[in-house]
Amino acid sequence: MMSEFKEFIAKGNVLDLAVGVIIGAAFGKIVTSLTDDLIMPVVGRIFGGLDFSSKYMVLSGDVAAGTPLDAARKAGANVLAYGSFVTAVINFLIMAFVIFQIVRAANKAMPPAAAPAGPSEVDLLTEIRDSLKK
Repeated sequence: MMSEFKEFIAKGNVLDLAVGVIIGAAFGKIVTSLTDDLIMPVVGRIFGGLDFSSKYMVLSGDVAAGTPLDAARKAGANVLAYGSFVTAVINFLIMAFVIFQIVRAANKAMPPAAAPAGPSEVDLLTEIRDSLKK
């Protein structure tokens, strides 16, 4: 069982997947920082100083108006944090767009796959000859 496990781990696909997951996690942090630290402040500035990450609606519980989101949650209020959702959607759209651009560039850089080679003319003529003999 251990030798099978070692063989499984040593396969290139598993190692490639592990590297992809690690790079993907790091890339996710970059996109999150890009969104939280650069894009959302600009969007907030455009909309008059609006900070999306702290926007929420109280569904149940007593929370004073203007209470920060973390404090409202600690007070036991049931909140609908739509600002966090908007930020997560923007993160997703940025990441999807960047991945799309990477795949698009990779597809352009790779040569098209060669068409599968069919039988040669000699093979076809031999096959026709053999069919006629029958």
